[in-house]
Amino acid sequence: MGHFSISVIGKDRPGIVASVSEVLYKLGCNLEDSSCSILGGQFAMIVIFWHDEYTTTDEFVKAFQPLIKAGLTITVNTVKEGDISHEKGFTGKPFILSVYGADRPGIVYRVSSELAQRKVNITDLNTQLVGTKERPIYVMLLEIDIPDSVDMEEFQGVLEEVKKDLNVNVTLKPIETMEL
Repeated sequence: MGHFSISVIGKDRPGIVASVSEVLYKLGCNLEDSSCSILGGQFAMIVIFWHDEYTTTDEFVKAFQPLIKAGLTITVNTVKEGDISHEKGFTGKPFILSVYGADRPGIVYRVSSELAQRKVNITDLNTQLVGTKERPIYVMLLEIDIPDSVDMEEFQGVLEEVKKDLNVNVTLKPIETMEL
């Protein structure tokens, strides 16, 4: 028994989630965390799941062969018990950072490296190219966890430098937490 992760990538079409979840359901797996997205026409899915008996990925690899033959790239891995957490993991203050402007190489690198230098953790990241072929606009939304040790005035100054250097719009807003 143990936790596993599965990643699925392939040309987007209806039914991928149903096909993958059907295999996991028939094997007796319990899906715990998942995320799916379409990136450039490619469907990407990652799922953390539990199985009461299996300790290796052998049974899963066999069960997913029909989907692999149908064109999906599927990888199943074991996950160490100590690496599983159902806590969101915020240790500081959660914020949404949005960055958008004319597309150019280096936007993700510059923003993420500034965050990393200040130990700001990126807990979610979505990027998308919108606009027209002649005027592509790059949109990046980050959910970040800002440690209490970060000087917010200095941090806002860094974001202003990024804004000027990359000629993009940058907005930082706190996330209101909600108890369920």
